[in-house]
Amino acid sequence: MKIGLSEHFTLKKILRFTLPSVIMMIFTSVYGVVDGFFVSNFVGKTPFTAVNFIMPFLMLLGAAGFMFGTGGCALIAKTMGEGNLIKAKRLFSMFVYVSIAVGVVIAVLGFIFLRSIAVALGAEGEMLENCIIYGRINLIAIPVYILQFEFQSFFVAAEKPQLGLSVTIAAGVTNMVLDLLLVAVFHFGLRGAAAATALSQCVGGVIPLIYFSRRNSSRLRLTKTSLDLGALLKCCTNGSSELLTNISLSVVNMLYNAQLIKYVGNDGVAAYGVIMYVNLIFLSAFIGYSSGAAPVFSYNYGAQNNKELKSLLKNSVGIISVFAVLMFVFAEILGKPLALIFVSYDKDLLDLTVKAFKIYSFSFLFAGVGIFGSSFFTALNNGLVSASISFLRTFLYQAAAVLVFPLIFGINGIWISIVAAELAAAMTAIGFIAALRKKYDY
Repeated sequence: MKIGLSEHFTLKKILRFTLPSVIMMIFTSVYGVVDGFFVSNFVGKTPFTAVNFIMPFLMLLGAAGFMFGTGGCALIAKTMGEGNLIKAKRLFSMFVYVSIAVGVVIAVLGFIFLRSIAVALGAEGEMLENCIIYGRINLIAIPVYILQFEFQSFFVAAEKPQLGLSVTIAAGVTNMVLDLLLVAVFHFGLRGAAAATALSQCVGGVIPLIYFSRRNSSRLRLTKTSLDLGALLKCCTNGSSELLTNISLSVVNMLYNAQLIKYVGNDGVAAYGVIMYVNLIFLSAFIGYSSGAAPVFSYNYGAQNNKELKSLLKNSVGIISVFAVLMFVFAEILGKPLALIFVSYDKDLLDLTVKAFKIYSFSFLFAGVGIFGSSFFTALNNGLVSASISFLRTFLYQAAAVLVFPLIFGINGIWISIVAAELAAAMTAIGFIAALRKKYDY
């Protein structure tokens, strides 16, 4: 049954509305892990390390999709709440067209400077060449990679979250099947894994583009539009938190890799790569709920329905709290089984990964608060507060902790640092929500 943005959202209804987004994000994370599984088990430890080493850079380049998606979604949903559907369609179209152009430019520049960047980050020898192979194939698909992330948000604003989920599943199945064929069956190695990922991103980016280009049953469609610099600036401001989140995560991941090479060597990078794969899956529940609920907050903010905002916030706090406890419990129980999937062939690496994840899992108790807090203020079109929470959570707190804690606790300090950073970010988000409650009357 279709649920409209203008309806009253009970706890049950907000869960039903956001469930497709949660599943979509979890599934996106799961199929993103598939490359790591096949590369680690069928190609080797060095290529696996290379994938984890260059992946933060590739994610950094695709971060524009999150910015246009979340920032644009907030503005579109608010415009729809104000009753101007025609303007909402024009804004939607402009954001899509601009993101395609930005994607092409990013892909070209990334292709040119990939080797220099990989060398600057510390890659050398066989690992450097593997980084170049995997990176350049994926760079070809950067424009559709950006669209894929963007449309995940726009499907929710269009009141078609189930369709967004279907497209994500189609992209994921494509990646899994192609990984199986190209890596495990035909033994194309790292090139096969990269091609599988790039082709799956084409599915995730092109199918929605075709859907919205044609007459459809959603509230959005690609139409003729014009460049609205004011709206584009507002979109970028609104989405700056998500852009900063992904840029910061990428930069911090590179910093973690540098610290791990210093304290442990390449095995540290491999262990961190496994943890990041699992981390993506677990955090996707928080991200999926926050992005799924954001258009509802934006719509009611635009409609000035403060009573509904209060109810939504109360329900969201409860949902995030339950998710946090569940994620921590699952992480503690499943740490070793999940590590075995990737590095069962190396006992020392397995032991390092399991020990690290036992410490790292405490971060899930706090991560959801910071993620939701940032998304909440994006939905309220307050890009400054949203960006502040994201910057502190994903960059400043983590960078400071990963540089300082290892000096005190050694290798364990690297894993403890994320727990401390997420706790500090949660306290920051709570502070902003409390301080601005009168301004937005939620």
